[in-house]
Amino acid sequence: MSNDVKRPSRRKFLKGAAAGTTAAVAAVPYLARAQTVLKVQAAWGGGIFLEFAQDYVNKVNEMSGGSLTIDLLSVDSVVKTAEMQTAVHKGVLDGAHLVTAYWYSKSPAASLFGTGPCFGWNANQLLGWMKYGGGYELYYELMEALKLDLVGFFNSPMPAQPLGWFKEQITESAQMQGLKYRTVGLAADVLQEMGLSVVQLPGGEIQPAMKSGLIDAAEFNNPTSDKDFGMQDVSKHYHLGSFHQSQETFEIIYNKSLFEKLPEEHQKILEYASEAASADFSWKLQDRYSADLISLQEDHGVNVYRTPDSVMQDQLAAWDIVTDRIASEDPYFAKVMESQKAWSKRVVRYELLNAPNYGGAYEHYFGSMT
Repeated sequence: MSNDVKRPSRRKFLKGAAAGTTAAVAAVPYLARAQTVLKVQAAWGGGIFLEFAQDYVNKVNEMSGGSLTIDLLSVDSVVKTAEMQTAVHKGVLDGAHLVTAYWYSKSPAASLFGTGPCFGWNANQLLGWMKYGGGYELYYELMEALKLDLVGFFNSPMPAQPLGWFKEQITESAQMQGLKYRTVGLAADVLQEMGLSVVQLPGGEIQPAMKSGLIDAAEFNNPTSDKDFGMQDVSKHYHLGSFHQSQETFEIIYNKSLFEKLPEEHQKILEYASEAASADFSWKLQDRYSADLISLQEDHGVNVYRTPDSVMQDQLAAWDIVTDRIASEDPYFAKVMESQKAWSKRVVRYELLNAPNYGGAYEHYFGSMT
């Protein structure tokens, strides 16, 4: 035999090896990477909040390369909204996308993590407190006290929620006395302190309730959701600006025992996708909320007002009464609120001192905002 036999080139060898490996994997499907699917129910039946939940899910699914996916279920698919937290704790659901006001009945302090009093801070500063000011430590202290097998991530800093929809323009607090008004969480106590009769309803029931006269006035969250609910068909008086829910975020919870069994890579994907969704939420709402506010005015004849400062001052006074009462009876509630105050006193001071007069700049170029 000749010693001049040609050896295959390295390139041809690697190409052939790769082809063989691909064929082998194709022929033996069980070599494909195992997939974990999590069943997560949202508190939303549609609209932009369900869209925001889906944005988070998409990020998880894409970041994992298919090894971890979330099957997002809409409101009431498995359990009612009020039962979602318990369902995740028990493992009936793997996770849930909601807000803390929806489990406020288990602890008044729940509202402090979402719809608490305003110390001058906004929702992004609330998230800062959660991550760097001791908020998560206090949150898990509450989970332990309530004996809930949960792990949670907070994201998506919401703008201050509008005071909402009324049958006439509100120019003073006296006009609100005795009105049947929809809100949730601690805000319900605050509005009751101001003399309103509060009804707590899920989002999808607000417009029908106002149309039928069950309630006289209502808020939900933002111009896009309000427009989707059809609030413009039952009222033409929309008031922006309020302290009743001046900072809120989404809460994404998972069954802790299940979460801790996931590979660390998957745990981090669930966490970091929450942070990515938070940023995307902040950018998307700028586009959608502003455009829908204009549509409410120009296409539906809605009168948009800024809530009078006197009404918001009365809200702050009501907040003081409500939170002082609860704090005197609940040491944990007082502990959380003091932590939040300490964060706000330092962080908000800096931001307010540093912020230029953005309103003045806006009016310089575009005229009056109203």
